[in-house]
Amino acid sequence: MLTPDEVKTVSLFSMLELKDLVQLARTSEDIHLCAGEFAVHEGGERALFAVLSGRIEVIKLFDGIERRLGWRLPGTIFGEVPIALGTPFPGAYRAAEPSRIMRIDTRHYYALAALCPEVAARVGALARERLGGLQGIAAQPSKPRVIIVGQRWDTSCSDLRRFLARNQIVFDWLTPDSPELASRWPGSPPRNEDCPVLLADGTVTQPTARELARALGLQTTARLDDYDTVIVGGGPAGLAAAVYGASEGLRTLVVEREAPGGQAGTSARIENYLGFPGGVSGDELASRALQQARRLGAARSEAETTNGLDIYLIGAGNSAGQAALHFANYARTVTLVVRGSSLEKTMSQYLIEQLRGKSNIAVKLQSEVQAIHGETSLTAIDIREQASNSLRRYDCGGLFVFIGADADTNWLPGAIARNSRGYVLTGSDVLKNGSWSHSRDPYLLESSVPGIFACGDVRLSPIKRVASAVGEGSMAIAFVHQYLQRDAASSTEPRVSPQESRS
Repeated sequence: MLTPDEVKTVSLFSMLELKDLVQLARTSEDIHLCAGEFAVHEGGERALFAVLSGRIEVIKLFDGIERRLGWRLPGTIFGEVPIALGTPFPGAYRAAEPSRIMRIDTRHYYALAALCPEVAARVGALARERLGGLQGIAAQPSKPRVIIVGQRWDTSCSDLRRFLARNQIVFDWLTPDSPELASRWPGSPPRNEDCPVLLADGTVTQPTARELARALGLQTTARLDDYDTVIVGGGPAGLAAAVYGASEGLRTLVVEREAPGGQAGTSARIENYLGFPGGVSGDELASRALQQARRLGAARSEAETTNGLDIYLIGAGNSAGQAALHFANYARTVTLVVRGSSLEKTMSQYLIEQLRGKSNIAVKLQSEVQAIHGETSLTAIDIREQASNSLRRYDCGGLFVFIGADADTNWLPGAIARNSRGYVLTGSDVLKNGSWSHSRDPYLLESSVPGIFACGDVRLSPIKRVASAVGEGSMAIAFVHQYLQRDAASSTEPRVSPQESRS
C-alpha cells in the first residue's frame, strides 16, 4: 500500500500538499514487478506511471528488433507523452530488475491536474522534451537488414521479397543493372541468375525462405518438447486461438508456412473489422495479434514492383477492390476484369464508390482474360468482351488474380473429413456425413477426429469474414478446454509434440 511519504519521493509530486498526497496514494495502483515483467506494453492504454524503486528500461520494436531507448529511475515518471497527446504508449516499459511503480489512471491524473496546475505544466513540458527525442529517432532512416539482387519478374527473387515484406523485415531490392549495385555490394557484382542475398552482417547467401528466416532470427523451431495445443495456420482464426490459448495457460504453438496473417494478411485494407473505424491493413492486424499472443502482403508486397505499369486484376469481390485501390497508388493504370454484368452483386458499395473516385482505375464488365503473352515476363493479355464477342490485346505489366481461394488441405490425413473442394467438415456436418464414431456428439468446431478442431476459412461455412474467424478461433480454445477435461483426461495418449505436428 502506498504512503504519502513514498509518493512525495517522486519529483513531480514533491510540491503537493499533504491532503493531495494522501488522495494520490489512495487512488494509485501499487505495482511490484519482477525483472523482465512489463509495466506497460507498446500500444498500451495511456496512464501516468512513477518509479518508486528499481529500474525500468524503455524499449521499442524497430523492424522487428527490440531497441532500448533509455531508462526510468526512482523518482522519475513515464507516460507523459500518451497523457499529453491522448494516444497509446509509443514504446514499452519493462523492469530491468525487481522494481516498484505507481500507476495513476487518466481520471485521477486529470483530477490532480485540476487541483494543481503546476503538475500539468510539468508533465506537458516533459512530454515536449520526450517528443523531440522520439522525432529524432523517427527521422533516422531504417537500415535494411537484407539486400536482394534479382530481376523484377524472377520467381525466386519475388518469393523472397514477399516473404520479407509479409514478415515486416526492412530490405532493399536492386536489379542487376542498377547503378547503385557497385556501391552497395561488396566485391564483384553478382550474377542475376543466382538471386543472391546480402545480410546486414556482410554474409552473402542464396537462401531458401526458411534459411533466410533462421539467419534473421525469426523463430523456426519449437521451444518446448510438447504442447497442449498446436495450431496449424497463422491467419486471424489461428492467431485468435493462440491469444486465447496462451492467456488461459495452455502451452500453445502456432505453425505457419510463411508469415502471420494468412489470407487476410495480404489484404491492403480491411474496412469492416470491429474497432478500426479507419480500417486496418491485413498485415498490421496480424502483427498486433502476433504481439498479443507472444506477450501472454502478397498483394501489398507486389504493389511497389508495378510502379508506372499498366496492370490488370481479375475479380469482382472486396479483395479485388481493395487491391485495386492499393495498386493504384503505384501503377499507372489499374483495370479490373469482371466476368459479371456489375460490381454491385459481389462488392461492397463503399468500395465501388472509392473505385469510381480513382481516375487511374477502370472496370471491364462482362469480360474474361483469354490468353497471356510474353517471353521472359508478361507483356500483353487478350481480353474477350462478351457483349460484342470481340477479342482485343492490351499491353500489360502485371496480372493478378482475385477469384477466391480453395482450402489447402491436401496434406491432412484422410481421417479428417472434407467436402469435394477440400473444406473441413465440423460439428453437425460431420454427423450428416456419417464420419463421426465417438460416443458423444462433436463440438461445434470439431472435425471428424476428436480433439482436432477447424476454424476460419479452412472450415466449411458460408461466412468468410475476419471477424467470424477471430470469433471461431477463440471458441476453438473453449472447446479445447472441454476436450482436455472430458476426453484427454481419460486417455493414455501422449500430448502432441512438435515433431509429430510436422509429420
